[in-house]
Amino acid sequence: MARAGVFGALPKDRRERLMSLAREVAFPDGARIFAEGDAADRFWIVHTGTVALDLHVPGRRPVVIETVGPGELLGWSWICPPREWHLGAETTSPVRAWEFDAEPVLRLCTEDPVLDHALLTYVVSTIGQRLRAARTRLLDVYGPRGGPPV
Repeated sequence: MARAGVFGALPKDRRERLMSLAREVAFPDGARIFAEGDAADRFWIVHTGTVALDLHVPGRRPVVIETVGPGELLGWSWICPPREWHLGAETTSPVRAWEFDAEPVLRLCTEDPVLDHALLTYVVSTIGQRLRAARTRLLDVYGPRGGPPV
């Protein structure tokens, strides 16, 4: 069976190199992992549980854009300046994850172009997916109702 998510995107030997930088962490249900606008200096690969990604909307409760689950990347804002979270993240169940500090991963990517390319390709794909999800969700919340599409 093929691996999905981040692990499926990386060659086995590169996956092992990346995992040498990981540490296991756990978050209880309802934990705020990060907030939109805060410094992004790490990321996670979810092992078990789910995390809701949300977008701050002035005068309203945060809008949930997408839910991240096992094998998926939580956090991509660490990879490029200004290294601030573009969304917020809150657990919707107890979560176990592998946590990575951004700086050692970025150094490893500088040393290993194969890992760099594979990880960057996966992260760019994730950014595109989250952008599409945000657009769809915001159209659901704020789009015109009952008329033809604009």
